[in-house]
Amino acid sequence: MHGPTVDDQTRCVHYATVLDVVALRFWCCDRYFPCHLCHATSSDHEAVPWPVAERARPAVLCGVCRGELSVDEYLGCGSTCPRCGAAFNPGCARHADLYFEPAPTPWPAGRSVL
Repeated sequence: MHGPTVDDQTRCVHYATVLDVVALRFWCCDRYFPCHLCHATSSDHEAVPWPVAERARPAVLCGVCRGELSVDEYLGCGSTCPRCGAAFNPGCARHADLYFEPAPTPWPAGRSVL
């Protein structure tokens, strides 16, 4: 774990509520940080979001059970660890694009792209 953590469940100086128990592996350096601000203050490079093509790889760590989740598992878990049931902060969804490249949006059926 990298960055200024405040406890063994991955809480940091930026996010330390009871629900802030997720760490994210950054694509750019293959290192876990509790949040994007920890990466920004503890790294010598810009963060790079996980590519859509790599979403099946482990990239999220539950600070409660230490289970690793793929990006797809994390984005689809409803803010609850599928391994131990720990609640995750649902507010993290507001800045998911800092960690994960957005999936392309399909065109609605019957609509032309031109």
